[in-house]
Amino acid sequence: MKKITYIIIFCFVLFVPFNAKAQQELNGYLQTGAENNPGLQAAFNEYMAALETVPQVSSLPDPQVAFGYFVKPVETRNGPMNFKLSASQMFPWFGTLRAKEDAATSAAKAKYGLFLETKAKLFNEVRSTYFNLYFTNKAIDATRDNLKLLSSLQKLAIIKVEAGMSSLIDEYRIEMEIGDLENQLALLRDKLFAQKVMFNKLLNREREDRIILPDTLWDEGMLYSKEAILDSILDQNHQLLSLDMQQEALQFKQEAARKEGLPKIMIGVDYTFIGKGDNNLSGNDAFVLPQVGITIPLYRKKYKSMINEAVYLESAKQSEKLNKSNVLETVFEQGWKDFLDADRRITLNANQSKLARMSIDLLETDYSNSGKNFEEILRMERKLLLYKLELEKARSDKQAALSFINYLMGK
Repeated sequence: MKKITYIIIFCFVLFVPFNAKAQQELNGYLQTGAENNPGLQAAFNEYMAALETVPQVSSLPDPQVAFGYFVKPVETRNGPMNFKLSASQMFPWFGTLRAKEDAATSAAKAKYGLFLETKAKLFNEVRSTYFNLYFTNKAIDATRDNLKLLSSLQKLAIIKVEAGMSSLIDEYRIEMEIGDLENQLALLRDKLFAQKVMFNKLLNREREDRIILPDTLWDEGMLYSKEAILDSILDQNHQLLSLDMQQEALQFKQEAARKEGLPKIMIGVDYTFIGKGDNNLSGNDAFVLPQVGITIPLYRKKYKSMINEAVYLESAKQSEKLNKSNVLETVFEQGWKDFLDADRRITLNANQSKLARMSIDLLETDYSNSGKNFEEILRMERKLLLYKLELEKARSDKQAALSFINYLMGK
């Protein structure tokens, strides 16, 4: 029993960390992208700029201070009035500044939602490019393996031709097949380089920086039911949450517009400096005049227009959110279909590859004995390459579909 336990532990240590390490590498790339991507940094700075509008709209207007000098002093009983100072402060109606502050805060939250959307989109793009890199790299490996297989078959064909058991055409066919594969291999290498540049630039790294890819892509499944995923998309998608914050900001904007149409109160004071007069009673600052004023918003049209503007914009955001929800639901169905299709293709192509490999072994044995079925060997060799490529493509597509669904869920 103890021996079996050791074997299980050994297998766990041997195989599980491969996928865990590969996923850890990808997580490291995601972190690098979050720290370095200029598009994400731009979105974050826009959010920070939106935060700076909050103290701007929630502050009182600047106080007014005025200085007046009497060119010809006005004589009073206490003496001549030489100059005066006045100071005043305008106060908006109660709650106006708070409404403006709430509107600016909600607008900043909407910007933060767009920042999170940009981050989620970047992560999905990094993952998708990583999976494409994996597939292209595996396609190169599969093409090399088939070239080795054709080289072995070519040697066998040469032996058969020299022994008079086969036609020279068989050797020509192999050379043609090798030429096609070598051209395909060169194209795949160019494609891999382009994808590496794209991946590194997403992380804002040097174009030729090394990228670590797994030998076999992990097969991570879906953790939630279809209904739970759809509910999560409609509740947690960053685009929808940002629209909610924009609606909330417009509601506060309506409130601020209503309060703008209410009177504003002014409180001030005049301080007049009195000079020394002929009656020797002066030299005192005799006049201190408190002031209270009010602005009367008689022209109501502009305030009504401000309110209507916010109402229309809020209605537009409601319609935009409904449209976005419909689009997201449609896009999710496509992603869900791609996930299920890729999962089925993994099982299918793994089985087909095994059958094709066994078929080629039998055909090669038959050809070495009789010199027959050469065309069938070439046809089966092409099928084996196709199944290998389709298997790796299915693995890549499955994880890409899973990443896209997680992006829609706001993860």
